[in-house]
Amino acid sequence: MELKVETRNVELRKSWQDRIEEEREKMTRHYANFVLHLRVSIEATTHHKEGGFALKLIATVPNDTVVVSRKGETMSALLVEAFDVLALQLKEIQRKKRKDQKGLDASMEAGTLGVVRKVSPFESYGFIVTPDQREIYFHENALKDIALDKLIEGDEVMYGETTGDKGPQASWVRVAR
Repeated sequence: MELKVETRNVELRKSWQDRIEEEREKMTRHYANFVLHLRVSIEATTHHKEGGFALKLIATVPNDTVVVSRKGETMSALLVEAFDVLALQLKEIQRKKRKDQKGLDASMEAGTLGVVRKVSPFESYGFIVTPDQREIYFHENALKDIALDKLIEGDEVMYGETTGDKGPQASWVRVAR
């Protein structure tokens, strides 16, 4: 995990740096290979109502960015709270990814068998004929484990059906083995 610490209007204190490193090690243990980049921004503020510091944590994870902002009077308390909130948000992102993956796996297992009727590699789409002789459109982005130019008419495929703007379409297509 790449770490960048920046300060504005205040010098980075050793105790803050130690706390950030400690929290970074925890995150590395719990979210190894998930958090790609972490930026910690500490700013001294002049707003006495909001406290003396503004803290912002920005974590980059695959396909997402998580931002946690906190303001208060004591930096050590802000760091602990912000990193706790960040950990909860990362945990939730991972939970949703697992749930989405399980749903995708289940829908792929419950696919329908069909036959490729037409492939247009230059236009990036094709059609599948269903067992009841309906045509299902698919785009090359729906293909799993095969490129569009490798599919040929007559290939048997599994697919998941959904309704698109112009009628039935495949949300995913995989060659039947």
